[in-house]
Amino acid sequence: MRIFLRRLAALAILGTAMAGCGSAEKEPVDDTATPMGHTYISTEVVGDKIPGGGPMTLGFSDGRISASSGCNSAGGTVDLSNHVLHTSPLAGTLMACPGERGRADAWQSDFLESDPTWRLDGDRLTLTGKSVTIHLTDKKIVSPDKPLIGTTWVVTTMLTPDAQIRSTALDEASPTLTIGEGGTVNGNAGCNRMTGTAGVGPGEAVNFAIGTTKMMCPPEVMEVEQNVLRALDGRTTATIDADALTVRNDNGYGLILRAR
Repeated sequence: MRIFLRRLAALAILGTAMAGCGSAEKEPVDDTATPMGHTYISTEVVGDKIPGGGPMTLGFSDGRISASSGCNSAGGTVDLSNHVLHTSPLAGTLMACPGERGRADAWQSDFLESDPTWRLDGDRLTLTGKSVTIHLTDKKIVSPDKPLIGTTWVVTTMLTPDAQIRSTALDEASPTLTIGEGGTVNGNAGCNRMTGTAGVGPGEAVNFAIGTTKMMCPPEVMEVEQNVLRALDGRTTATIDADALTVRNDNGYGLILRAR
């Protein structure tokens, strides 16, 4: 009987020691990490789906949020306190989108302005609302940076000193830009074909010297072309984020382009 009790006591001590080891090996959860400074792309939506299929892209920077779910881009201030995502009313571009995509903006606003909770697990962000849960992954994982050289870029947004412009005319014209090895430039400004050179570097600096053919197109297309050429006139800063290229000219004009 004494031998049995000694063995039982030894097993109890061993079990306690093993439990202690298991607890020591468990890594603590970093509850201080936030999405700020990162951009995320939705990889799964549970519940009411994004009209048109999305995906939802959310960017967090300097206390602000930017959002797009397949139609217009929107943005506002954001508060992430207590793991609740609280935004100001979101203001955005006003482009009309065809079909189901036309309902994506309202779906996005309804969700983001409903104060969903958020959870960050490494590169994965989960937003949980009343009837929708959205799983998003850091954009750097989903879509690594494209190279500036050799990629064909399509203009999606024009930047002026006062506004960001998206329009049906821009979508139909689909201006393109390709910088080849050695700094050769080819593309389409919206109406006319572009050729020229680009001096790349140092850093994000790109100096453009562009010429075009002289064909005339409808006024709305020529307006697109003028904005594109203003943006690619001389000294610019070119910043790549995944498949997006932002070109900003010292004259206040610029372009946002997507990799084709």
